[in-house]
Amino acid sequence: MGEDRSGRRLWRRCTRLVEGLELPTPFDAGAFIALLAGKRGRAIRLMPVAYRPHTPCGLLITTDRADCIVYAADTTPLHQQHILLHEAAHLICGHHETSPAASAAAELLLPHLPAALVERVLGRTVYTLPQEAEAELVASLILNRAARLERGTDTAVPAGQDEARLRSLFGAPPPGPPGGASGVRPRRERRAPDGPAGG
Repeated sequence: MGEDRSGRRLWRRCTRLVEGLELPTPFDAGAFIALLAGKRGRAIRLMPVAYRPHTPCGLLITTDRADCIVYAADTTPLHQQHILLHEAAHLICGHHETSPAASAAAELLLPHLPAALVERVLGRTVYTLPQEAEAELVASLILNRAARLERGTDTAVPAGQDEARLRSLFGAPPPGPPGGASGVRPRRERRAPDGPAGG
């Protein structure tokens, strides 16, 4: 029961965040991140790097002057797009405000970046952490909404099969309280008083 409630809260929070975003049409992750930087009034730099084994495929690095999204340059365009959106989602959700200090991955991937400049680092590694799961859901909802905008079918929330697919991917409970969408439990049929058995 508690997991259902927290899953619904997470879904509502992420959906609300994504509904309030300005998305370019046709959708492009770089253009979206430029819009996000403009809204926040703070530069977001995209930094492609060669992937190295045992390091995250994406990092969000916060410095005193800008946010930097580091992403694997040697992966598919679709994967790159999702990495960029996942890291941008950390900014949208405010995770960068409570993230840990500089990590070894940041030093390995960006050796030219002075450690003194780096304030916080979020690495795209463990999806079971609440912040990572939230960022992953926001990235997926952004892509879902962008697809609806391009089809001309954007509504406030993902509908029908889109919503069902995303909910199943993220283990979110079905919408609404127990007992169906209306929250009303079905009435029990009244039993007729016992009488002679009919033939």
